[in-house]
Amino acid sequence: MPKILIATKNPGKAREYRKIFEPKGFEVTTLLDLDADQVPVIDENGSSFAENALIKANALMNVTHATVLADDSGLCVDALDGEPGIHSARYAGDHNDVANRKKLLEALKGVPASERTAYFHTSIVVVHPDKAPLEVSGEAFGRILNQENGNDGFGYDPLFYSNDLQKSFAEVSVDEKNQVSHRGKAVKKLMAEFDNWWQD
Repeated sequence: MPKILIATKNPGKAREYRKIFEPKGFEVTTLLDLDADQVPVIDENGSSFAENALIKANALMNVTHATVLADDSGLCVDALDGEPGIHSARYAGDHNDVANRKKLLEALKGVPASERTAYFHTSIVVVHPDKAPLEVSGEAFGRILNQENGNDGFGYDPLFYSNDLQKSFAEVSVDEKNQVSHRGKAVKKLMAEFDNWWQD
């Protein structure tokens, strides 16, 4: 049975990818299944989401010699010249969602609703020792609210008002969000292209 390593420690993300790959006959593993010394220190120093996902995937493939899937996502705000962008998770320090949202609201203080346009981006990259990388991406468009709305979601979801849903990402269920989200769109493209790439 072929294996695919998902470059995540997030159980929710792992579940999502299991749903895709187990029916295709893959054994799905994550970083939680590796010994600590098998996980290299990865410097995600790329200039784009796709570059960072590729750096992560290649670093893990070089250690495990397995098929590896990595993704990178973030929020790009037009009034802030695309920031926080690839620095979204560490915008106000290290992976502190509350601090990140607070910093974003501060940065947009006084900016009118019409100029608070933004989009989420996800790049997914799959690598294999004998193949060219498979890369897909997805985007979701909206604007940044003046205050947090909703109790679900994570990261910037309570501040991101989705054009598609006419609600914040934190006001809808995971299934509703996945229908229109950046990751949902990227995953759909991945499902459409993976079989051909794998058999090639």
